[in-house]
Amino acid sequence: MAGTAGDCYPSFSKRIIALVGGFGSGKTEVSINLAKYLVRSHNFPVTLVDLDLVNPYFRSREAITEMETLGVELIAPRGGKFYADLPILLPQVRGLIEGHEGMLILDVGGDAQGTRALGSMSGIFPQGKYEMLMVLNSRRPQTFDVVGCIKTMDRIAHSSKLRFTGLISNTHLIDETDEEILLEGFHLAREVSRESGLPVVFVSAKRGILDRMDTAIFGCPVLPLDRSLLKPWELKENQDRNQPNNRKG
Repeated sequence: MAGTAGDCYPSFSKRIIALVGGFGSGKTEVSINLAKYLVRSHNFPVTLVDLDLVNPYFRSREAITEMETLGVELIAPRGGKFYADLPILLPQVRGLIEGHEGMLILDVGGDAQGTRALGSMSGIFPQGKYEMLMVLNSRRPQTFDVVGCIKTMDRIAHSSKLRFTGLISNTHLIDETDEEILLEGFHLAREVSRESGLPVVFVSAKRGILDRMDTAIFGCPVLPLDRSLLKPWELKENQDRNQPNNRKG
């Protein structure tokens, strides 16, 4: 069972954690931060697999240098296949699912291609020994209400051939996120929990927002997020700022 109320951070007894969410849910940022937290706080190997096969931006592989510096093994296409959309990793991922020491985190896109890739491996998932968590963002069109959330989860479960075991409340509007937006998303996650019978495993949000709140109001663990992924134009802005001053004097 995943983390229980009263814990500060989420904890897991299962070695395989699949995080699934649609475009804009924030599941890749959650996946990266969960991997960072686990490798820093536990004495076991952590592997993060990028199975987001369609989204051209905000993939786990964008944080590969940071992950490897921290000691997280990141499984993703390399070299000329870095931006590949084909499921070229599946044979390697199958081996990790069948036999892997430590924690295995799967960052899975909620689109048809991503969940079908998961479904192609569903038969080797050890029964009762994995978590599949739905990352919910109430500010996305497909998951702004309970009906939409349940419909989306049913579609993903059917395509992946795996059962969801819990929910993650991760409502955000990137830099415009505030406490009110976070609480709005948490209340939706609780409603989805009541409807589906699945627990809210944890709430995730930018660290600065959680620092301003009494997180005990959630009654479940929280995962503070430090942003690792930037939009292409943000990366360029950072690079420009870091360039030496070439002005003539």
